[in-house]
Amino acid sequence: MDAIDRRILACLKENARANATEIGSRISLSTSAVIERIKKLESSGIIKGYTVLVDEKLTGTELTAFINVRLDHPKYYENFVSVIKSESCVTECYYIAGDFEFILKTIVRSGKTLEDILNNIKSIHGVSLTRTSVVLSTNKREVSVLPD
Repeated sequence: MDAIDRRILACLKENARANATEIGSRISLSTSAVIERIKKLESSGIIKGYTVLVDEKLTGTELTAFINVRLDHPKYYENFVSVIKSESCVTECYYIAGDFEFILKTIVRSGKTLEDILNNIKSIHGVSLTRTSVVLSTNKREVSVLPD
């Protein structure tokens, strides 16, 4: 991946629906060259897919919380991950180093829904401790692109 690929990714980050002609005119590259590079980025797995960012306030799911989870023992890792993958309100799950093993991001409709998720997580075999932080506001939210 070179600087031109990074510029293409930056254009797609800004607007994933931008066509190759638009991107080409922004970065001074032909449409066919942009198409070829995007195909290579997709086939190499650098571009995994295209998605839409949703305004949670307008969909009624504006309560975001981060849940730190500690396990009793590493032997519970696989079961925990398996259960979390089936939990639709958990949008992201990170295995981390530090005082906890996982950080989960949840986006829910209400405090009651968050309470239910917390109870489900606490009932997973091997979970010994959780700490929850509720998001008051989001000051930055973007998809990362490698810098030049």
